[in-house]
Amino acid sequence: MEDVKEMTADVKKNIEEKKPLKKVLVICARGTLEDVYAALIMANGALSEGKEAKMFFTFFGLDAITKAKADHLHTATVGNPAFMRSLPTMVGGLPGFEALASHMMKQEMDKLDIPPVTEFLEMIEAGGGEIYACKLAADMFHIKKEDLVDEVKDIITVGQMYDLAEGDGVQIIYV
Repeated sequence: MEDVKEMTADVKKNIEEKKPLKKVLVICARGTLEDVYAALIMANGALSEGKEAKMFFTFFGLDAITKAKADHLHTATVGNPAFMRSLPTMVGGLPGFEALASHMMKQEMDKLDIPPVTEFLEMIEAGGGEIYACKLAADMFHIKKEDLVDEVKDIITVGQMYDLAEGDGVQIIYV
């Protein structure tokens, strides 16, 4: 019981002291255009603020770091209430609608000079960020290191991913 009280006191002390954020670990588990870009923007933003940034791609998020799929991601139209707020839900399931929505999203991103996924990954690595793939997901989808973009530092286990998050001032962001 004393241990719990001490831990609670330590947590309260950390909150009160507002320890500065030193690094982020961004976990990307979904492979949709909007989810992958959210993860890339979070990591890049941390780097631009002088923070350490590491990225861990797992399950369908692996699509973002495979050579074959990285620059061919799509916007989720079915089951995405924010996207479908002005259209009937069934429109999202029509043949070709996802491709159209993805094309339109990419056009808007081009207007804002947002780089393609592979270029964004290059920028993150060049800025000192580290990019990792999940071993379990890679094994499950039969993905090898040579299938991944060159910026991927390694394929690691979840335990190794937790090791990346050790230390003070760490924020884990799950996208």
